[in-house]
Amino acid sequence: MNINSEAHKSAPKIMNTYKNFPMVPRVVFGSGSLSQLGEILMPKRKNSEAPFIFLVDAVFEEEELSSQLPLLFNDQIIFVSSEEEPKTYQVDALVAKIKSDFSEMPSGIIGIGGGTLLDLAKAVAILLTNEGSAADYQGWDLVKKQAIYHVGIPTISGTGAEVSRTTVLLGPEKKLGINSDYTPFDQVLLDPNLTQGVPKEQWFYTGMDCYIHCIESLNGTYLNAFSQSYGEKALDLCKEVYLSDLAPTESRDKLMMASWHGGMSIAYSQVGVAHALSYGLSYLLGVKHGIGNCLVFQHLEEFYPEGVALFKEMMQKHQIELPKGICANLTASDFDIMINVALGLEPLWENAIGKNWKKIITPEKLKSIYQKI
Repeated sequence: MNINSEAHKSAPKIMNTYKNFPMVPRVVFGSGSLSQLGEILMPKRKNSEAPFIFLVDAVFEEEELSSQLPLLFNDQIIFVSSEEEPKTYQVDALVAKIKSDFSEMPSGIIGIGGGTLLDLAKAVAILLTNEGSAADYQGWDLVKKQAIYHVGIPTISGTGAEVSRTTVLLGPEKKLGINSDYTPFDQVLLDPNLTQGVPKEQWFYTGMDCYIHCIESLNGTYLNAFSQSYGEKALDLCKEVYLSDLAPTESRDKLMMASWHGGMSIAYSQVGVAHALSYGLSYLLGVKHGIGNCLVFQHLEEFYPEGVALFKEMMQKHQIELPKGICANLTASDFDIMINVALGLEPLWENAIGKNWKKIITPEKLKSIYQKI
């Protein structure tokens, strides 16, 4: 039985109240559009003492990209490793450094990289105007003050972090996003040229994050015309990129737009089973988000039979072998930690299964899935 299909028939199509969600107000798309960044930032510069802070993936430290950034006055580049998932303490450390280094509030934060850097940039922009630790804001609508001006420039496509209203962080007690109206970027710059040279496995895992967004949104109980229109377009683009033989330029363009539409599809909806379970993997084992989703999704035929079948077809076409035995040596306590993290994401389960999800999703069921990974 396809549990998700049964839940979808009986569950409400959307939340009881209609949220007035913010979207990214300005976006530039096009190969070579990074050259416009200086022109975009100039009107937002407060004065010569209020810098722009560029948070840049450390893989670009020795690359040409750094020399293309429009630095003026005391603007600063901070290189940040994306080898691990973004953490609340990283956000706190970056905020403390910026406040210590400069007497004035920055003119803005620019995040350049994949989902890790984009999420860090959004979180830092929020914490520069909101007191306390980033961990205090993990949840829904806890942020009370507007973030400073922040810009997102993705260098890999798939996460949807460039458009979403959340910034997913590993905290001391949980992996959970800062979901708020103040999280989305004020400006996004989409330059497909920046995604050249991404390693094949990373290209696949991150692109599958987008694909899984779509499957979970389109099969969710929160589904509505808004989410459906974006999700269907993103899914079609993913199929083109991963099942057709596109020219590299066309593939980069289409995957970047798939990521955008995939992120939009969950703005008024939610993700589901794969994301909930992958959060447990990330929290306990530090498994990166994209590959974590893939590790889980391969075992979710019960919930998304058609989506999993297509996913395996994509894996075969691109000769992707997922790691095995990730959970082989875990203790009962380890499994409990992952299960508790996953079960704590109630909106994801309600979207995936319906309001009665607790009758279907038990700790035993989740453990049986984790044991396959």
